Amino acid sequence: MLNGLPPPTLVQDARSFGRLMEDLEGQREIAVDTEADSFYSYREKVCLVQITVEDRDYLVDPLAGFDVRPLGTMLADPRRLKVFHDGEYDVLILKRIYGFRFKNLFDTRVAAATLGSPNPGLANVLRERYGIELDKSMQRSDWAQRPLSDKQIRYARLDTRFLLPLMREQRVELASRTREHFVDGECRRLEALEPPDDSFDPDEFVKLKNARLLDPLGRQVLRELFALREELARASDQPHFRVMNNETLVEIARVRPHSVSELQRIPGISPKQGRLRGDGVLEAVRRGIELGPLRKLPQLPNREGTQDFSEHEIELHERLKNRRKELAQELGIDSAYLINRHVLPRIARAKPRTLEALAKTEGLLDWQVRDYGADLLGVVEKFEQEREAGLLPTGRRRGPRRG
Repeated sequence: MLNGLPPPTLVQDARSFGRLMEDLEGQREIAVDTEADSFYSYREKVCLVQITVEDRDYLVDPLAGFDVRPLGTMLADPRRLKVFHDGEYDVLILKRIYGFRFKNLFDTRVAAATLGSPNPGLANVLRERYGIELDKSMQRSDWAQRPLSDKQIRYARLDTRFLLPLMREQRVELASRTREHFVDGECRRLEALEPPDDSFDPDEFVKLKNARLLDPLGRQVLRELFALREELARASDQPHFRVMNNETLVEIARVRPHSVSELQRIPGISPKQGRLRGDGVLEAVRRGIELGPLRKLPQLPNREGTQDFSEHEIELHERLKNRRKELAQELGIDSAYLINRHVLPRIARAKPRTLEALAKTEGLLDWQVRDYGADLLGVVEKFEQEREAGLLPTGRRRGPRRG
């Protein structure tokens, strides 16, 4: 199947981009994907936009110097269905760099998971459905390099080549199992996503594995090293792991070397790194020692948004999560598609007792209130009854300490 494909069209100048836009004008279904250089730069760039319509594949080169922003009109047009596979990253990077907006998006990964696939990655889905074996060796390729290799071109075009027929099959299956609303709800969430604040916070050193196991002085040193790595990565336009990996940072903070030769004995520090960055690393170690022990770790917002919850609110949130998991398991779908995790803390805080009050919860959709409102209210009702009777467990900490 793959050997007989016509070659993709490389869009590398304004004229060929204009022809692509003319082709898109007549389309109602468009498959889209992106490639970026996050493994090779401090701030990743969109290096390629893959587009498939009917039997034609286009590879758009945003680094070629022409204006690709007219693509935004197509992505925001509700009359055209835009098909992605695992599109969250694509949506976020296109919004952050170009300010694109999205309407009428369909995600084939979400659909595959909703239909029960235990491994809804594109390679697995195409293998199961069509017997197609994708070569994923280019997944971490440097997509900013030009010219693109023949292998990169073959790899990139296949990310969108089969999405349109896949989407059509999935929509039929979703309708036959009355599961369209699960996919629709998640796709509307993807459309509304906004890029997170990516400003640097030195306190985020606590997220590094084993950071919490350091002694108080080691924590302070690690905080200084974490800030130094950010500075070096930004100045050299490299991702953080290419400057120094997390394990190396933590080990330097533990050992607290006093010389370049001592530093070079730490795994992850090459002789070249020792020569180029040794003085800066040793200075960061000295700063941390001079600042003294960091006895209390900084508290960052946790993933669930429950960092300021009371013990009782944490308990209710856990019960709501457990009920969501049970309901999702009965259907054989990911619980995230049943009700998004960000909604549950809002319910735990508001403690609604009626469907009308529950329906006011931000992010809760009409069908979720209709189909699962009674279950959610039942959890709240039982919790409140136990709380009033003094039957709730006590002594739980105020929130999950996620760094």
